Amino acid sequence: MILQMSHVVRIAASGIVLIAVTAGTLYWRFFREIQVQTAGPQSNVEVRVFGIGTVEAQVLSKIGFQLAGKINSVEVDQGDFVKAGALLAKLDDDTQRAKLMKSEAAVRQTSANVLKVQSQRDRADVFYQQKKSVNARRQSLVGRGAVSQEAAEDTQAAEEVARSDLKVVEADFTVAKVLQDDAAAQQRIDAVLLAQHELRAPFDARVIARHKELGGIASAGEAVFTLIEPGSIWVRAYVDEALAGGLAVGQKAFVRLRSESNNLVEAEIVRIDQENDRVTEERRIYVRCRACNPLHQIRFLGEQAEVEVLKTVIPEGLFVPLKFVEGFNGHSGTVWVIENGRLAKQRVELGERLLNGLIQVTTKLPAGVTIVADDSADLRIGRAARPLAGSGS
Repeated sequence: MILQMSHVVRIAASGIVLIAVTAGTLYWRFFREIQVQTAGPQSNVEVRVFGIGTVEAQVLSKIGFQLAGKINSVEVDQGDFVKAGALLAKLDDDTQRAKLMKSEAAVRQTSANVLKVQSQRDRADVFYQQKKSVNARRQSLVGRGAVSQEAAEDTQAAEEVARSDLKVVEADFTVAKVLQDDAAAQQRIDAVLLAQHELRAPFDARVIARHKELGGIASAGEAVFTLIEPGSIWVRAYVDEALAGGLAVGQKAFVRLRSESNNLVEAEIVRIDQENDRVTEERRIYVRCRACNPLHQIRFLGEQAEVEVLKTVIPEGLFVPLKFVEGFNGHSGTVWVIENGRLAKQRVELGERLLNGLIQVTTKLPAGVTIVADDSADLRIGRAARPLAGSGS
């Protein structure tokens, strides 16, 4: 009997211990006050927008000859810097040079002919003036009977003939001048065509591609070189339109090239496209280096680049990791808070997003209410909680 009672006591004691342990565990797990990390205000927070794109040139020209021919010389290669007007390449121009020489001879010939006809015109004019003077005297004398009527008619006819001869020579002079102008125009045409056998730089440029070689045949309009204006290099980047609000020309940006991942190049926004990409829902922006050496690595077109635009600086604000925001819809969400020593949920308005995953809380919280930024604790509405020492700063 005693043994049976002892056994019952042991079972009861074990049960009590088990209940106590279970109760302690439940209390420790679900009811004890916990310490949690909280979010605190931050000062001078830079709001940056990230974009990815490629190095491009605003001024890019594929240039070639205006006429076809065999390339006789190529003066530059890719990577060379050239001044405006510099000779880049030249076509075989022997035939056109001969045509120009022929047109120049024609100009000299027509000029000599103009001088000849001009002399003839001057001579005819003198002859006409002499006949006109004689006729005037005879006509004045015929009225007084000093000369016969027949003589007066002869001098009148001689004046008319001299005037007609002068008009013929003047017409010849006009024709000679027209032929001279025509020869001069043909000379200019031949000179222009000869100049078109030379390919010259239209602006201060860098050669980024050479498409033809010495001895090759170039068709009219076919690209021989690709040129860019070095100062027009920029990075075309794509930014999520949800983050693009507030971007403006002139804002500071930082470019990180794929080939120089440890180097940030300071730049600024110089253009923002007025139309977003409807498929990718992105906005195109263009940033240009503020003070770059033309020999910098940014000279390689098509290279991938990362862009960070400094959109604004927030003097002071409250930020929380976006992963702790429930039901985020782009401008608001629900967060855990400590209110009167207890955990609760609260809907808050949200603002700027940072590249490190934080988002600004724009709702002004009541005094004593702090936002929880902790995923290591068991959060339940109504549970006692207090901020972890040192958090929230």
